[in-house]
Amino acid sequence: MHNYKNLHIWQEGINLARKIYEVTGNFPANEKYGIVSQMTRAAVSIPSNIAEGAGRNSNKDFANFLSIAIGSIFELHTQIAICEQIGYINEETTKQLEQQIYTLQQQITTYKQRIEGSAPRQGETSPTSESKK
Repeated sequence: MHNYKNLHIWQEGINLARKIYEVTGNFPANEKYGIVSQMTRAAVSIPSNIAEGAGRNSNKDFANFLSIAIGSIFELHTQIAICEQIGYINEETTKQLEQQIYTLQQQITTYKQRIEGSAPRQGETSPTSESKK
């Protein structure tokens, strides 16, 4: 098991979810149960799946939940693109969100590769050996 609160990817997922709540707070009221609900659910799903996976007993299970988190990132990215197209999000906000999403996606992917057995960075212990302790 991993302490999810200490994982940078979980912390960044929380930051992204908070930003999505801020951005969607300016959307039209008639979107409360439409795109706002979809975007906030996708954004909340990212750190939630990281946390749930961290609580599993194997790195294989954890990696699966990280894959689900990545899927939620792609879902959120699509919803942001739609919102820009229909005028709910301006180009500057879209670029900021896309950068945050891209960075988090890369971080989750890298961490997933590490727990799946890729060699640890110099001076680190392998997450695989960590979980066997």
